[in-house]
Amino acid sequence: MDPIANPFAPGAGTPPPELAGRDVLRETVRIAAERVRRGLPTKSLLMVGLRGVGKTVLLDRMRDDAEAAGIHTLRIEAPDERSLPALLAPQLRQALLRLSRNEQARELGHRALRALAGFAQGLKLKFGDIEVGLDFEPEPGLADNGDLEHDLQALLEAAGTTAQKAGTALVLFIDELQYVEEPQLAALITALHRAAQRRLPVMLVGAGLPQLRGRMGRAKSYAERLFDFPEVGALEPEAAMVAIAKPAADLGVVVEEAALERMVWETRGYPYFLQEWGKHVWDVADASPVTVEDVENASREAIAALDESFFRVRFDRLTPGEKKYLRAMAELGPGPHRSGDVADMLDRKVTSLGPTRNQLIAKGMIWSPNHGDTAFTVPLFDEFMQRIMPGDDWRTA
Repeated sequence: MDPIANPFAPGAGTPPPELAGRDVLRETVRIAAERVRRGLPTKSLLMVGLRGVGKTVLLDRMRDDAEAAGIHTLRIEAPDERSLPALLAPQLRQALLRLSRNEQARELGHRALRALAGFAQGLKLKFGDIEVGLDFEPEPGLADNGDLEHDLQALLEAAGTTAQKAGTALVLFIDELQYVEEPQLAALITALHRAAQRRLPVMLVGAGLPQLRGRMGRAKSYAERLFDFPEVGALEPEAAMVAIAKPAADLGVVVEEAALERMVWETRGYPYFLQEWGKHVWDVADASPVTVEDVENASREAIAALDESFFRVRFDRLTPGEKKYLRAMAELGPGPHRSGDVADMLDRKVTSLGPTRNQLIAKGMIWSPNHGDTAFTVPLFDEFMQRIMPGDDWRTA
């Protein structure tokens, strides 16, 4: 079939042609955002899930929904080398400038911009990566103490008061939240808690790997009462089939049910993998209808593409010792696995492998579902590790 017309788009954060199976979660966020706009008690939401389940795509679609409803938003991604204040400041500036266009909220908006100026100047010594344009001079005593927890609370109060006066809400959409350092997470939680106590229309919709729940709880013990943590996982089989069948049908192509079932089995229903298989099956198939034989012929190419992109980019960040640890996990299967079982596989003591395990958690490669357990954050990574490090040579490497 025509590769130019291929509707499937595997890529980091690339929107799929059909966002199937996520309507309930989108509606949950829509309701929460509208409640917070009305000053009603509302929890912020933090979506957690493995790589490749579509958290970034979902976060962006939720933001589009909020903007379409007249709610003001900001959107940031938290890389592991930037501070939270540096990421927040420029986006808050843009949001406050937009809010200040509202005639009723203009004066409060200007005060919030003065708070932002004090925030940036007060924290510049502690967080040298803060770079933001300043539209007003700081107001002495307003968010300028140089203490992140205190100043962020004052800044979000000023922003929330502005949004309230404008008859709207301010929703922070933050991706990869697990990379934010725990003291900075604590400051963000405190600021959101204060806004909730004052019924200010400010909330957070975040996304991160499964370890985010534990990090939030360690940062502030009351985080579990302030946030909901919906899990984003693989799609149910029916939704996974819709994700493939509907975009194809929109272009006049029929995918046989047996072919759809085979694609769901190959991908385990993970959205990113569905897009990868959809792309390669489309390119391999000669014409409609698409058959199970087309899926079988395309699977080798889909796996090779994943190995060279989705999996390999993560593998190449690992040290030899980290690769060996993950290969031992893969030998045990998909997981989760007891840390002791991984240590036995490597003929090492659990304590000696602690630094390696901690570094892999810091890199977002594994997480701990329960105390002493270890699991991959990337679906099907165990199969990739066995392909990239076959045989038994890895044991003595």
